[in-house]
Amino acid sequence: MRRLIGIFCLFCASTVTQAGAQKYEPLAASVRAALHEAVSDSRPQVSSFKSPLAAADWLGEMSPRLEKRIPNRDYRIDLLRSIHYEATRAGLDPQLVLGLIQVESGFRKYAVSSAGARGYMQVMPFWIKVIGRPEDNLFDLRTNLRYGCTILRHYLDIEKGDLFRALGRYNGSLGKAEYPNLVRGAWQKHWHYDATRALARSAD
Repeated sequence: MRRLIGIFCLFCASTVTQAGAQKYEPLAASVRAALHEAVSDSRPQVSSFKSPLAAADWLGEMSPRLEKRIPNRDYRIDLLRSIHYEATRAGLDPQLVLGLIQVESGFRKYAVSSAGARGYMQVMPFWIKVIGRPEDNLFDLRTNLRYGCTILRHYLDIEKGDLFRALGRYNGSLGKAEYPNLVRGAWQKHWHYDATRALARSAD
């Protein structure tokens, strides 16, 4: 019985995410307008890769790492392409975003934290009001990624590129090391990607 309880506790611990709660801060009208414009861009999603070879290499590297969490290959590839697109669009490293999603939601599309944060990137619902798009569904794959990447970019701009502090703001734990270290750890351990080596392979 004790062994079963121990296994159950271990399982529960493995499914707990580190989702926090981005805190509402009053924004200048110009900032709200810029965020609204960034989120509202409805241009069709195109390839964010520099070439078909670059796309094949990155997806070939990342897809097997995500297979256990998302077994459906078509959905997995669509998710990875969307993450790469939204991260690149926001000027973020796609591998960083993968690490953040791992820590925030464990790649669970319908994850909801105790604070009410939603979806892959655990976006707080107040953002749809702040940005002025109350009809948006934060459980929609691309909507969630668009909001999450836009918000992280916003925090990076506020913190003048300081990733440690930007991640703290994203999680609502500014000044504490645990969350930024978890994201960095996931980024480097599970989602590291050497683009220069990929280029060398494609040249062979």
